[in-house]
Amino acid sequence: MTRELAHLSDEALVALAARSEQTALGELYDRYARPAYGLALRILRDDALAEDAVQEAFLSLWRTSPRFVPERGKASTWILTHVHRRAVDLVRREERRRADTLEGAAEPGGGAVDEEVWLRLQRERVQEALRQLPDQQREAIELAYYGGFTQSELAERLGQPLGTVKSRMFTGLSSLRELLGEPGMEMTWTSTS
Repeated sequence: MTRELAHLSDEALVALAARSEQTALGELYDRYARPAYGLALRILRDDALAEDAVQEAFLSLWRTSPRFVPERGKASTWILTHVHRRAVDLVRREERRRADTLEGAAEPGGGAVDEEVWLRLQRERVQEALRQLPDQQREAIELAYYGGFTQSELAERLGQPLGTVKSRMFTGLSSLRELLGEPGMEMTWTSTS
């Protein structure tokens, strides 16, 4: 089956989707379903929830496409940001659901529960620190760590020079170390230039 809109840019497809062109949304889905699912799966670690996050994100894209402003960023970043937000929303919803279930249960006395609580608290600390970063630094770090993109892939995806992406990553990670209050904390990054 030929894709009649395959020659159009992502931004043009979003503009068509804003005019209720379902084939444009379908083309965007064909282009981004796989990376979107990978991003959601890394965050959620559950196949069904990752599929739900992608579906909800593309429904949100359909509804909000008239508000997309290409001058403010690339369509690919906008799409993956929607996926990321939906995945994080699902994580929070699942955590609330699990917490409600645990409140009704007897207190277990195990180290595994303590570790899970500690990990959840650490995750919340990191998310709060990420929210305090400038948008461009946060976007680069989230796409790298949650999306699994290399710095070279980020440079291409964001339409920025590789040096700019590396600088944003370095500055953002340094700020995170300060915000988290752990000067010796090691955050590694493997660069593929």
